[in-house]
Amino acid sequence: MATTAAKPLITVLGASGLLGTAVTRELAARPVRLRLVGRRPTTVPRRPRAEVEVRPLDLTGGDAVAEAVRGADAVIHLVAHMGKASTWRAAAADPAAERVNLGLVHDLIEAVRAQRPERPPTVVFAGSVSQAGHSLSARLDGSEPDEPLTAYDRHKLAAERAIEAADAEGLIRGSTLRLATLYSRGTDPITLDRGVVSVMMRRAFAQQPLTVWHDGSTKRDLLCVDDAAAAFVTALDRAEAVSGRHWLVGTGQVTSVADLFSMISKVVANRSGRPPVPVVSVAPAEHSMPTDVLDFVADPSAFQEATGWAARVPLLDGLESAAAAIVHESA
Repeated sequence: MATTAAKPLITVLGASGLLGTAVTRELAARPVRLRLVGRRPTTVPRRPRAEVEVRPLDLTGGDAVAEAVRGADAVIHLVAHMGKASTWRAAAADPAAERVNLGLVHDLIEAVRAQRPERPPTVVFAGSVSQAGHSLSARLDGSEPDEPLTAYDRHKLAAERAIEAADAEGLIRGSTLRLATLYSRGTDPITLDRGVVSVMMRRAFAQQPLTVWHDGSTKRDLLCVDDAAAAFVTALDRAEAVSGRHWLVGTGQVTSVADLFSMISKVVANRSGRPPVPVVSVAPAEHSMPTDVLDFVADPSAFQEATGWAARVPLLDGLESAAAAIVHESA
């Protein structure tokens, strides 16, 4: 990674979220300077090896992005629009979504152009496997033509292409990690996880049925956020190998939604000592998206070969750790 000082400066945009907190934890153990940018309170590991600067910022205002990335040798861009429902599903209806999901990337590129750093900074952007849209295969390898079906995925794809164009121009060394479905095993505060695993696990602890849409046969790739964070740090370390394109990051393991919910029910039952809650089929909710019924499983072999990264947390182990974290949180 290029440096302009004795210790490289890494800016993390979106440092206060689930993934941002995990990435921060990884980077805080290194002899670097960290600039952590987030709208909400940001968690800083105790006794970090890194020199840490926390900047509470609304990146959509004025020159906020330019100030956040000024002097940075590397930028990890994890910001995604979170509407009133605290979910990316709001992107289709909220006019602010495009400003956050796409506009901030343009702001970043223009800031680098204006600041003219001595060396192009490394930029790693968080994308999603769902950007591909429809696919003939449940297992994506990154070669599929992209046909995004939601506003969120269209924004992400446009941002990814802007990063690739800036890389080709020589402004940055940019890449995108298209992530599988994330979940937390509770290494960081479990309250940060608002995804399907956390929601259903809390329902199970409350002895409520776990509801699947249709028959629950939709297939997903469940990636522990700890493994995802390690992938971003690896992308920084191997910037020359990964820049200029997107990469799929997941476990490659196929799990149906019905099987996932059954695993959650059993894990919670073992932890609580109560009977497993039922998994029941219901009609899709009104806020369902076209991608909810499509299979998304990432083949991470290209990223593994380029960088040596591999997912290390088995799903069952991760679910058991998450259940223990929820119990500890409630104690």
